[in-house]
Amino acid sequence: MASADIKQVARYAGVSLGTVSNVLNRPGVVSPGTRRRVLDAIDKLGYVRNDSARQLRAGRSRTIAIVVLDVSNPFFTDVIRGAEAVVESAGGMLVVCNSGEDARREHRHLDMLEEQRVQGLLITPVSDGRHRRLDAFVAHGIPVVLVDRGSGHPSRCSVAVDDVAGGRLAAGHLADSGHERIGYVGGPFSIRQVADRRAGAIAALAERAPHARLETYETATLSVAAGRRAADDIAALPPRERPTAVFCANDLLALGVLQGLTAHGVRVPGDIALVGYDDIDFAAAAAVPLSSVRQPRARLGRTAAELLLKEPIEGDEHVHRHVVFQPELVVRTSSDHRRTPEPGRRAGRGGGGRREGPSLP
Repeated sequence: MASADIKQVARYAGVSLGTVSNVLNRPGVVSPGTRRRVLDAIDKLGYVRNDSARQLRAGRSRTIAIVVLDVSNPFFTDVIRGAEAVVESAGGMLVVCNSGEDARREHRHLDMLEEQRVQGLLITPVSDGRHRRLDAFVAHGIPVVLVDRGSGHPSRCSVAVDDVAGGRLAAGHLADSGHERIGYVGGPFSIRQVADRRAGAIAALAERAPHARLETYETATLSVAAGRRAADDIAALPPRERPTAVFCANDLLALGVLQGLTAHGVRVPGDIALVGYDDIDFAAAAAVPLSSVRQPRARLGRTAAELLLKEPIEGDEHVHRHVVFQPELVVRTSSDHRRTPEPGRRAGRGGGGRREGPSLP
C-alpha cells in the first residue's frame, strides 16, 4: 500500500497544505487544536515525510561526503570514524567515497557528489589540493575541507600533519642509530605526503649524517603488496650494497617490506632496520613490532568535520583555518638496534622518540 501524501493529510484534517507544512516545520505558529488534528491525520494515514525531497528543493542535504585515497588503509578508517562521530552528533550522515589513488575515479565521485548537493565535502585529494575541481564546490556554496593535506588556499580549510617533520623524525632516528645507507620506500610522488616525508628524510640526513645517502624505491601504490615488491628489489642486492635501514611512506608499505625481507631470510632489525608511518594498530601487533611515525588519525577527522560544519553557520564571518598537527616517533623492535659507525665516521647527534617494546642488545 502506497503511503499517503501531504495533500491527503490536509484533506483528512480539513486544513490547507500550508497548515500541514507549518505543523511539520514550524509547529509553534499553529494552534494546539489544529496541530493535534494534523498529527492525528498523519498517524491515521501513515504519512512519512519525504525529507530528502524537501532538502533537495532547498538546495542542500544533511549529507557530508568524505573522499579518501584508500578505504582499506586503517589510517583512513580511523580518520573516517573521527569525522563520522562529529557529523552524526550534528544530525547529519557521512558518506564515504574511495578514490583508490586514481584521479579519474576521484573526479567521478566529485561529479556525483556535486549533483547530489551534499552539505559539505571532506577530501584527501589524489593530487594537489588546490585543483580547480574543488573550486566549483565552493562556488556552489558547498564548503570543502582538505584532510591530511595542507591547503594554502584562501577559500578552504585544511587539517594536516607536518609530514616534513615526520620524515625528519624517522630518518634522524635511523641516522642516530648509526645507519648510513638508508632506503626510502614510497609512491607515487604525485601524492604530496609521500614527497614531503622523503623531503624531511633528506633534510635530516643532511643535518645529522652528511655521509649518509638515501636510496629511493618508488612504488606505484601505498599498499602491502607494493612493499613486498620493494623488499624483493632490496633483497636482490648484494649484502654490502643493501640499505641497512628502510623508512617507508606508510605502515602498509612497511608491513609488506617486513614480510618480503623475512621471506628472503633478511633479518629485521638485525640486517635491516625498519620504520613506517601512521602508527596504525597493526604496527604494534606485527611479528616484529614496527617503529612508526604516529599521526593523530581520529583527531584529524574530528577536526576537519568540525571546521566544515562551522562554515554554513558562520557564513561570511567564517575564517578559513589551516590546522597542522605535529607527528610523534614511536620506537619499537623493528628499528631499536644501534649499529657501529664505519671507521672514520660517527653517527649523528642523539635523537628522541617514544620507545615501546624491548630494546635489543
